[in-house]
Amino acid sequence: MNYDSALDTYINEANELLTEMEEGLLQMEQGENKPENLNSIFRAAHTIKGSAGLFGLEGIVSFTHGVESLLDGLRAGELLTSADLNAALLECHDHLKALVGQIENQGSPEEQDSLKLRGETLTARLKAFGAKVQEKSPLPPTPPQVPAQQTSPSEGEVSNGAWHLSLRFGRNSLKDGMDPLSFIRYLSTLGQILQIQTLDDGLPALEALDPENCYLGFEIAFQGEVDKQTLEEVFGFVRADSQIHILPPRSRISEYTKLIEELPEENLRLGEILVRCGSLTRRELEEALQIQTEKQAQSINSPLGDILVAETGVSLQPLVDAALGKQAQVQENKSKEAHLIRVDAEKLDLLINLIGELVIAGAGASLRAQNTRDADLIESVSTLADLVEEARDAALKLRMVQIGATFNKFQRVVRDMSKELGKEIDLVITGAETELDKTVVEKIGDPLMHLVRNAIDHGVESASQRQKSGKPSKGTLKLNAYHDSGSIVIEVSDDGAGLNRGKILKKAIAQGLVQEGQNLSETEINHLIFAPGFSTAEAVTNLSGRGVGMDVVKRNISALRGTVDLESLPGQGTTCRIRLPLTLAIIDGFQVAVGDFSYVIPLEMVQECVELSEAKNRLQGNRQYLNLRGLVLPTIQLRDLFQVKGTPPRRASVVVVQSGGNKAGLVVDRLVGELQTVIKPLGRLFTQVQGIGGSTILGNGEVALILDIPGLVQKVTSTENRSLQAAV
Repeated sequence: MNYDSALDTYINEANELLTEMEEGLLQMEQGENKPENLNSIFRAAHTIKGSAGLFGLEGIVSFTHGVESLLDGLRAGELLTSADLNAALLECHDHLKALVGQIENQGSPEEQDSLKLRGETLTARLKAFGAKVQEKSPLPPTPPQVPAQQTSPSEGEVSNGAWHLSLRFGRNSLKDGMDPLSFIRYLSTLGQILQIQTLDDGLPALEALDPENCYLGFEIAFQGEVDKQTLEEVFGFVRADSQIHILPPRSRISEYTKLIEELPEENLRLGEILVRCGSLTRRELEEALQIQTEKQAQSINSPLGDILVAETGVSLQPLVDAALGKQAQVQENKSKEAHLIRVDAEKLDLLINLIGELVIAGAGASLRAQNTRDADLIESVSTLADLVEEARDAALKLRMVQIGATFNKFQRVVRDMSKELGKEIDLVITGAETELDKTVVEKIGDPLMHLVRNAIDHGVESASQRQKSGKPSKGTLKLNAYHDSGSIVIEVSDDGAGLNRGKILKKAIAQGLVQEGQNLSETEINHLIFAPGFSTAEAVTNLSGRGVGMDVVKRNISALRGTVDLESLPGQGTTCRIRLPLTLAIIDGFQVAVGDFSYVIPLEMVQECVELSEAKNRLQGNRQYLNLRGLVLPTIQLRDLFQVKGTPPRRASVVVVQSGGNKAGLVVDRLVGELQTVIKPLGRLFTQVQGIGGSTILGNGEVALILDIPGLVQKVTSTENRSLQAAV
């Protein structure tokens, strides 16, 4: 086995489990104390601990064991949730994340010592919570032992008057010098073992069996005048690596249900599950199966669960429901394992690159086929192009992921910042199922972080200020995502005080960003906060005031060929709207030409194409408009924008494009047609060129520039708005 590869898999799975654990802890802090949520947190911690043991990661194993014990106390009802406990568990989550991260990135000795000290401090806090449990729930004194009864009890006595012990000894028990039979022999000195069932479901195939490993488990019915603490002490030496469950006589339904949930994920039948957890005896199961067989002989279909509840009266509906739920969970997990496969991201990127090269090669083959005018060749190349397009779409879908995982990471950010600032803020997430390219998801995290922190710090007011304004004391921050015109739109909204445009303009004048008396629209004033070094904070804190956050947002989103816009109403809040392309790899494009140069427009932004004659084109000062069926449409002359030399044609064409609800017309010399476009990034030399979002290679080998339609539309609309305000 490749150890490094297996360890990488463990790190990835541990990070996924830690994300699940954090979400569950945040839900628990918000008052959602559902058993399934607590079980999910416990399973995540237990899986991390168990897998860490396989790699000898003793630091993770020992620390997670303390967390697991505390969670077990919560599940058993021995400990109630509290703000201090929730905070401690979240800190434990952070420490586990740091421990996992240390495996991947070996830290300095100082960092390792710091982590060790932090772990010891957290372990002491967890033990303090455990001590409180013992103080609140003292165990009764151990009564004197009585001689073991020698009579053989009946099945009913076993199920009603005995302790039930479910033992799964650790795989390394024998290697550690712990003989499972010695514990059972010692147990018999404390009372009488009424029944014992040996479980061999963990035995591997003979050729894979290691005689030094322990594969056995036991289900034991025990009778004796002892308390639970005494029985737990019997297995004290193996408890850390084994699964020991002790259910008292006349056990509560919830305890049996808990044991059912923790059974190994095997394809067990309903009756076997109930027998395994101790709520049903083998004889009772055989009787119920006999009744079911008789009913089937009479052509009566009666599920075993119904028979156990109605016919024999030996089981209760909650236990049957729990067993059926366990069956469904096992089947669902098996189904996921059969349909999902983990793929290295680098392999996926290589596939996309190969598909892109195939698209370019296919375009060249199609062009050459057209030149030969061979009908059969043209048809064959056309069929090949269709298949390439389908392969392209399928490959791109592989890279599409839901944005919900990115949104959920901000639950913790909102929680921590709210407490630090003394504010009450709810995070509302919608559109979490919206999909976009994984590359975009990876790069949008930092801009969203800046926007969320800015909304919490500057947007939402304190509880006292909100009450003075007639608002609820608790603020609301919303994250929303949706698809629109071939793009994805991400909104970060708050119900705070809104932007103070007067203060922003005054600060911009003081910093020399605008001139005194300069006429700016509301949109332009809003966008001043994206200027480098701009901040309206009165003092620099560890959260804000340095003027670098919003500048980073603007720059990173522009690098993704996206746009960012702000809407704000005084006293009602602010919405920051980010518009991004769905993918950064391959798109459908529309090719146009100006002079000897070719340009590509993203096809999803093209509304229509119209012919332009001199009579239709109206020149007013430095602005050009087109009367499009009564709609005044601002236009951009690409020949003038890119300073293309030569004589323009007598009849040009206009490509009507739309972005963010605004329309504009691009005046071009010729319309070429649709094509699949493989996006190639521009070098650093061209990063400041306005109107260009990338490049692509055409079928004839020439390079065509991809137009930045959102940037061009925003430029022309802002120019017209500014001119209109000046006229007013």
